[in-house]
Amino acid sequence: MSETEPSGPAPQHVAIIMDGNGRWAASRGRPRAFGHRKGVEAVREAVRNAGELGVRHLTLFSFSTENWNRPAAEVEALFELLRRFVAADLDRLHDEGVRVRILGRREGLSEELLNLIASVESRTAENEKFCLNIAFNYGGRDEIVRAARRAALDHDGDLSKLSEADFTQYLDTAGLPDPDLVIRTSGEHRISNFLLWQAAYAEFVFLDTLWPDFDKAAFERAIAEYANRDRRYGGVRHG
Repeated sequence: MSETEPSGPAPQHVAIIMDGNGRWAASRGRPRAFGHRKGVEAVREAVRNAGELGVRHLTLFSFSTENWNRPAAEVEALFELLRRFVAADLDRLHDEGVRVRILGRREGLSEELLNLIASVESRTAENEKFCLNIAFNYGGRDEIVRAARRAALDHDGDLSKLSEADFTQYLDTAGLPDPDLVIRTSGEHRISNFLLWQAAYAEFVFLDTLWPDFDKAAFERAIAEYANRDRRYGGVRHG
């Protein structure tokens, strides 16, 4: 069996840290906004390819709580891409049975963005064929703190009997399976505050590919690497 040939089933939930838009644009002498636009095209392809490869849940890290530190013009350009993506793709995603969920902090977002998020989630809420989760204004530590606050309110401050299963219901990903595979593009080997709770036993694959170049072949390589790993969840190999 070759190193790239899968030896097991496809992961049901793949999460991707989409990195490299800026470097992709810079290598072509173009502004970062151009890279982000090409990145949206890669998002469309990734959603399509995920379904073809047997993935049922796809979570994409699109805008972190730390991204507010970027230049205001770049932040606004990222917001505009979200608006355009929804305007251009929502009808198609809905018709294809895709449920869209937005993960992340809602406080501090504009009324326009909040209405956009609400419309996306409500429009696709009953779809069950595929789940696309977009982590927007998201940070893993922030998510855990927000979840802990909600849990404390519900339990009058007494969390002594709160189980891990109970706690997961307060996370942004409530009702979703934990990711089997986390992919990061662009050659960086960091998780950057992404799905800190959920990725406890995920497999990680780091690709040199810049996000705008993340095509089906790159997706297949990552899944093949995942499929050839021995997932023991803290146990030992038997046999």
